[in-house]
Amino acid sequence: MTALLENPTTGRLRPGFEGNNISFAIGFKHISYLAEAAVLHHFREAGLSAGELYRRHGLGFDVVDVHSRLGALLAVDDEVEAQVTPTTKDGEDRLRFKVEMFVERDGKRVKCAGSTVRVALRIDDHIKAEEPWPAGLERFATARLGTGERRDVAATPLPYGEFTAGRGTTADPVLAELVGDTNAFGWRWRMPYFYCHFNERVQMSGFLRIMEEAEDLFLADRGLAIKQVLDGRGWIPVVTQSRIELLDETVMEEELYTVYTVENIFKSLLYTHRMDCYVLRDGQLVKTATGTITHGYLTETAPNQWEMADMDEATLAALSTPRKAAA
Repeated sequence: MTALLENPTTGRLRPGFEGNNISFAIGFKHISYLAEAAVLHHFREAGLSAGELYRRHGLGFDVVDVHSRLGALLAVDDEVEAQVTPTTKDGEDRLRFKVEMFVERDGKRVKCAGSTVRVALRIDDHIKAEEPWPAGLERFATARLGTGERRDVAATPLPYGEFTAGRGTTADPVLAELVGDTNAFGWRWRMPYFYCHFNERVQMSGFLRIMEEAEDLFLADRGLAIKQVLDGRGWIPVVTQSRIELLDETVMEEELYTVYTVENIFKSLLYTHRMDCYVLRDGQLVKTATGTITHGYLTETAPNQWEMADMDEATLAALSTPRKAAA
């Protein structure tokens, strides 16, 4: 346990090509993917790989909180030096790590991103553990990932439809009740198995994808569809920081109600969203995840040279004006 809880590790990683959406830059969720990969490497170096934890000890590796900040551009061909430092405090029941990511630029070592990551070890009742848990691991093992906030709901959801219902719906009485008159966007979508792990629940990478999808749908709803804005104004969204925390478990094929709320607009450069995710159980909404994300726009001033763009009045008005959710 000393290696896991005290000894820093360094791994060399490369971002996934999937994250190379604009020019040669890597998008925000792949920064958090790298942070997760670095912590997984740390576990392997400590002799506690995720696969062995599950197979031998019946424990699922679950990232329950990831907070990432972008310091410099991460490029598709970069090799990232990821330093993981354990920061778990005495008495904490979640493993906590600081992840710092560095790349080489013109012969210099540059910090491109930093993350904090918390991990829970979920006791899995699908399998029987082959061996006892390693000594010292007990306080991080949990029968469930949190107990999310519950709230009563007066509305009755519409039938979801077939499995081929596409990207879900933005018109639903429960969404309308959740959004109300706030400056928010609501989305309901069944959770696919490929966002899940360990046979059952949505994992952190799934919620990172949900956050990005919610942003994409929100912008289209406000008349700021990404392709339209890129072609018309030469702008592309950029994320400077994001955080997601899991509050409860979201189970495969449950319908997730995502409420995406504009919280702040900083002058004409940045805006922040809060993402709150719920599932409906026994007539109550259970809050299963929450997070925040800070956005701006980049504009290409010369080939492959990008700078922050000043948002114009039309864009600021679109971000600021609430749209009533359809019931």
